[in-house]
Amino acid sequence: MNICVFCSAADLDDRYVVPARKFAEMIGKGGHALVWGGSDTGLMKVMADGVQEAGGKLLGVSVEFLAHKARAGADEMIVTKDLAERKAQMLARADAVVVMVGGTGTLDEATEILELRKHGMHDKPVVLLNTAGFYDGLQTQFLRMAAEGFLPVPLSELVFFAEDGAAALAYLEQRASARG
Repeated sequence: MNICVFCSAADLDDRYVVPARKFAEMIGKGGHALVWGGSDTGLMKVMADGVQEAGGKLLGVSVEFLAHKARAGADEMIVTKDLAERKAQMLARADAVVVMVGGTGTLDEATEILELRKHGMHDKPVVLLNTAGFYDGLQTQFLRMAAEGFLPVPLSELVFFAEDGAAALAYLEQRASARG
């Protein structure tokens, strides 16, 4: 499975780095490929290192203004002209999407992927990885959106909230086997 991971390029606290490293190892050991933003910094580097060290493939999608931070040694690296093209390329190469902790860029990626899913533009499973309760507030907001009629599809069909990488990967593998 090609698993697209949206996450921060910032250097973060161990409460985010350690679980990310474990998740990356699970992806690699599971024979999956990481589709990611291509950067060799922060949590993106942690994910790429872990997947590659565990035998997984790396499919990077960088953007021109960040190309100087692109990881050398990825199995494939694409450089797009802008962030919109980057998101589209990442989604096109993915079988599934996991949104990890991040800032406004990660939130932008998450909402666009969910909006596309809501409108039937893709049917790939989407997981919000709620490491250390990072997305508790967003989960509450989504529950309110669903309760008040803002979502035309059930929340459970739109996104799965996972507390850890093992739950995220189990959900994705279950969805992949159900699809055949």
